[in-house]
Amino acid sequence: MSENQNLLAEQRRALILDEVRRRGGVRVNELTRKLGVSDMTVRRDLDALARQGVLEKVHGGAVPLVEASTHEPGFEAKSGLELSAKEDIARAAAELVSPGAAIALSGGTTTFALAHQLLDVPDLTVVTNSVRVADVFHAAQRTSGPRQGAATVVLTGGVRTPSDSLVGPVADQAIATLHFDLLFLGVHGISVEAGLSTPNLAEAETNRRLVQSARRVVVVADHTKWGTVGLSSFASLDQVDTLVTDSGLPDGARAEIAEHLRRLVVAGGPEEPDGEPADA
Repeated sequence: MSENQNLLAEQRRALILDEVRRRGGVRVNELTRKLGVSDMTVRRDLDALARQGVLEKVHGGAVPLVEASTHEPGFEAKSGLELSAKEDIARAAAELVSPGAAIALSGGTTTFALAHQLLDVPDLTVVTNSVRVADVFHAAQRTSGPRQGAATVVLTGGVRTPSDSLVGPVADQAIATLHFDLLFLGVHGISVEAGLSTPNLAEAETNRRLVQSARRVVVVADHTKWGTVGLSSFASLDQVDTLVTDSGLPDGARAEIAEHLRRLVVAGGPEEPDGEPADA
């Protein structure tokens, strides 16, 4: 399509990945017609997506990468994926936080991006089971020194996962005694059937405790998480108040989500459905 000729590489690759996942595979010549670019450009895009580990190149095209439901990528592997989408989501999610709120941030690269956006929100109490998220706040305090209104950060104990989250009985016990205004939850996968899921059984239980302790649950997840299912489900969509995602989410998914969630926030796009603001 001619309107796609000037798409940025990242936008083009997001479209390619959506097409691969939706159809179960695509051919190079189909993508050149759809995107209005050359074979060479499409092949470079497929090479880049294959290096990221999100699809598999085959002769003449590409197919989805088949991962075990127990596969859990490390933090560094995930941090390079969908960077601009995560930044958009983080900025939109930060607007839901009021000064003085008690919030919880789970582990994940999107909540890590969100932590950076919250550094200037005064008087927050931040509970997290993410070593990376805690480091964001601690590093800011080391750099700028003690300042009025700096966040109070509570890091749960627990056993460290490949994504640098702390999980297990120690984390679960600590979380069970707390109550949050808002929980910002990163997820491995989200779908109507499986709800929110993760490949890590211990992380699933810790996430259940986080959901139970929160007055409102906000999922922060880029569009590639839609339709992904991990080994263990820990919450249904009906337990989620708000999903903050990016504009790459397909229209069909938006319609499905609207049936189950009170509020969908599409970073860089309109909100669906039009619910009341999620106050902190």
